[in-house]
Amino acid sequence: MKAGRFVLAAALVLAIALFFQFDLDGYLNLDFFKSQQAAIEAWREARPLAAALGFFVLYVAVTGLSLPGAAVMTLVAGAIFGLAWGTLIVSFASTIGATLAFLASRFVLRESVQSRFGDRLAAINAGVEKDGGFYLFTLRLVPAFPFFVINLVMGLTPIRTRTFYWVSQLGMLAGTLVYVNAGTRLAQIDSLAGILSPGLLASFALLGVFPLIARKLVAAAKARKVYAGWQRPGHFDRNLVVIGAGAAGLVSSYIAAAVKAKVTLIEKHKMGGDCLNTGCVPSKALIRSAKLLSHIRRAKEFGIREARAEFDFADVMERVQAIIKTVEPHDSVERYTGLGVEVIEGRAKIVSPWEVEIARNDGGHQRLSTRSIIIATGARPAVPSIPGIEDVGYYTSDTIWNLRELPRRLLVLGGGPIGAELTQTFARFGANVTMVLRGERVMPREDLEVSELVMQRFRVEGIDLRTGHKSRRFVIENGEKTLVAEHQGEEVRIPFDVLLVAVGRAAKLTGYGLEELGIPTGHTVEVNEYMQTSYPNIYAAGDVAGPYQFTHTAAHQAWYASVNALFAPFRKFRADYSVVPWSTFVDPEVARVGLNEQEARARNIPFEVTRFALEELDRAIADGEAHGFVKVLTVPGKDRILGVTIVGEHAGDLIAEYVIAMRHGLGLNKILGTIHIYPTLAEANKYAAGEWKRAHAPQKLLAWVGRFHDWRRGRPLSSMSHTVAPRERRRAGMAAHTD
Repeated sequence: MKAGRFVLAAALVLAIALFFQFDLDGYLNLDFFKSQQAAIEAWREARPLAAALGFFVLYVAVTGLSLPGAAVMTLVAGAIFGLAWGTLIVSFASTIGATLAFLASRFVLRESVQSRFGDRLAAINAGVEKDGGFYLFTLRLVPAFPFFVINLVMGLTPIRTRTFYWVSQLGMLAGTLVYVNAGTRLAQIDSLAGILSPGLLASFALLGVFPLIARKLVAAAKARKVYAGWQRPGHFDRNLVVIGAGAAGLVSSYIAAAVKAKVTLIEKHKMGGDCLNTGCVPSKALIRSAKLLSHIRRAKEFGIREARAEFDFADVMERVQAIIKTVEPHDSVERYTGLGVEVIEGRAKIVSPWEVEIARNDGGHQRLSTRSIIIATGARPAVPSIPGIEDVGYYTSDTIWNLRELPRRLLVLGGGPIGAELTQTFARFGANVTMVLRGERVMPREDLEVSELVMQRFRVEGIDLRTGHKSRRFVIENGEKTLVAEHQGEEVRIPFDVLLVAVGRAAKLTGYGLEELGIPTGHTVEVNEYMQTSYPNIYAAGDVAGPYQFTHTAAHQAWYASVNALFAPFRKFRADYSVVPWSTFVDPEVARVGLNEQEARARNIPFEVTRFALEELDRAIADGEAHGFVKVLTVPGKDRILGVTIVGEHAGDLIAEYVIAMRHGLGLNKILGTIHIYPTLAEANKYAAGEWKRAHAPQKLLAWVGRFHDWRRGRPLSSMSHTVAPRERRRAGMAAHTD
């Protein structure tokens, strides 16, 4: 394949070089054709079919090789063959030639361009896959865009060849007609500029605007179709109704109130959603207590001869509830009412695109009309349909907070972030924890070395990891709860007292009127880049919309959903997921932003890896936390950051510097040139940048600098001898790898 690309590229370059070497472009200018017009017309009259075929082949060759002269040949077609036949010949010849150039570009250049710049082109590729025909049609209508550039560039994108052909044929037709018609008056034209009168330029400008107008008309037609059968109210009670008071719902209603819109927030259960009541806040409170116990057990590492702790698990869980109560006012009805949000406690159902019916918790019913609606209903823990699971009973991340007695034997299903955090936490309180995984490692979205480091710590802390186990059924035998699993073809029985199911979360989609309105759903509510559902005035944000299930991404989406809901169609913003960080709060903590190695390989994106081991960091050593690393992926040979993984103490805090750098296009050189306080964990970020700089130091230049310093010390030139340390002598963990 590579040889074929090389041969084709060489042939094309040779053909183009010969074209200019022999001054063949002199035969494709307007003066030449005008001087030969009588002879050419006589030839066409004598052999009309041969003339048409010869002209057709020549036109295809010129456009296929991206040679100058297509515009002149279009004029000549009008002069020789007339408007009808000239348009027919040029329309097909130009499209076939364009497609040949498109295919050549795709065959020779696309793979190398996509492999090298795939991450930068991801958004363009996605846009072309979705609306490539529209973009191409727009470009074809505007002659300001060079014909041959469009052919070559589109060949680098994922647009289908068939789409490229028919859209080009249609899009170039208007311009072809104009030029062929002008060619019928070739004697009156002295240059190509002669056909570009102000009126004609205005016509082309209108042609360029036409696709945008057409797109608006198509969108209006789609909206008209989706709203067919619904009676739009003459006026609205509210500008915005938000369903769900989790992170996305709270941010959406806050923004609406801040811009003086009339907004109602509806919540059937508790303000703050999962994050406050059953997720982020309680889990981190529990993790903190467990971490204190782990430090007490490590007392000798810190020079403490003996330390012990007595606790009642019920007291620990009461502390968790106290933490929730402390944070609760931030998300309370009173606070949001004070901000200007109408808060209604009850169950909401969308009964029309502009109406929401509310069954209030106080027994009343209410119906509100609104210009826009945001669905922010969140997600719930997923529970697998394993035979017997209901018989043995189970907890989820929603209900585990009801425990007041520490389980003697805890069985955890699932090795994602929630399962990993709670597994380690309960083990640190003294429970005998068994984690059952279908796969071979915890946290499979992270790189293998990250999973292995976390699993190693789990085993050290006494956690029983059962990887590669498929849960088949639950049974109660002689009063004992048992999981029957399959491992390497054999049946394995795992007894337990309490079961925690942590296999993921599922969006809350039922009971809100989505089915009745026909709003498409899969695992989540389907939304476009503006967070709109199939109804342009109904939006979704947060876990119910995906693709991420983090509190911070829910808030991020809520900004786009609320602003678009309040100000469309005058102003709309596409949701930006270019830099999304997250952290798993196990010990050692794991944080990531952008690509990791396994994702970069899967997407065939070239990268280099720079590592800094935290065992070399003074503060980590002083704190007794000298484990983990900072790993940065960069563009080969450049300091532009593709992604960062940090494993270690406070990784979730340390990652913030890289999030800012990626969001604002700052490279490792900028981080290296920034003062970091000593001694802090944050220095790890600077040292990682320093490792990159060391690996990319200009060794030959440094050798000459060394000679310069020798000369300044007065040493004779003949004795100057410096060697550059080879790349193999970089510090361990610093090697740069290119995928």
